[in-house]
This record gives sequence, C-alpha cells and structure tokens, in this order.
Amino acid sequence: MGFFDLFAEEEQDKEKRNNEKQRQVRNEGQDKEFANEAHLDLREEELDIHKHRVETGDVELHKQIVEEEKEVNVPVSHDQVIIEQRAVDHEPTEEPISAEETMHIPVTAERVDVEKHTVVTGEVTANKRSVEETEQVHDVLHKEVAEVEKHGDAEVINED
Repeated sequence: MGFFDLFAEEEQDKEKRNNEKQRQVRNEGQDKEFANEAHLDLREEELDIHKHRVETGDVELHKQIVEEEKEVNVPVSHDQVIIEQRAVDHEPTEEPISAEETMHIPVTAERVDVEKHTVVTGEVTANKRSVEETEQVHDVLHKEVAEVEKHGDAEVINED
C-alpha cells in the first residue's frame, strides 16, 4: 500500500465521521413527534475490486548437448603399381648381366584428416507479453430499500 492509498483512506474515514455527525443531528429531532418531515437513510453495498499479480509458474530456457553420428563419403585416391611381364622373342643385347638392379617406385595415397569447428546455426529468443482477459466476479450485494406501509385512509404520493 503506497502513501497515496493511505491518504485516500484517511479522507474516506474523515468523510464517514462527518456523515455520522450529520445523521446524529438529524436523528435527535426524530425521536419526538414528526412535525412536517421524516428522514430515513438508505444504504447499499458496492463491490471493491482490487487486483494483484501472483506468480503462476515459470519458464526455463536452456540448451543441452546431444550427440549425432555423422557419416560422410569422401573420395580418396591412391597409387597402384601394375606389374606387367611379357615375353619377347629372344632379341640379342650388348649389355652383360650385371649385379643386382633395383628400381624404386614411390606409392602414394590420400588420407582423410577430420577436424571439427563450431558454427552458430540458430538463435532462440524469449519474450514476455501481457495478455488482458475478462474475468467474471460474482457476489451478493445487500441494499436498503424504503417500504411504505399505509394504514387506514392515509394518502401517499410517491415522488421519485
């Protein structure tokens, strides 16, 4: 409750006390026989509706890590050494048979190296908004109503 609410409450209390004093002054003369006028206060109840905010739940936004197995086909190449032998028709040669002779043929192949890097793939944003609805409130209110009873030949004129 804020300062202004307290101030408004004090004003309402002061107004109620003034109204009570006025009623007391009017009612003092009513105990005696009525000369020309009678006074009756009528009251009724009204609803005082106040709203307040309460926490009804919450939302957590978080991320978790999941694993996904990925299979990727990568084309790779490698060298093959093809050895072919063929028969020749015993052709004569001038070269003598010598010591061992070695031929070196390098063979290569592609190997796959896998590394990982992180990229941003999306974004999640959370916002709150206030939605206004209408809620029906039901209550029973009491009201004072004046009833006029006639006895005998009394003539009553009702002016509203």
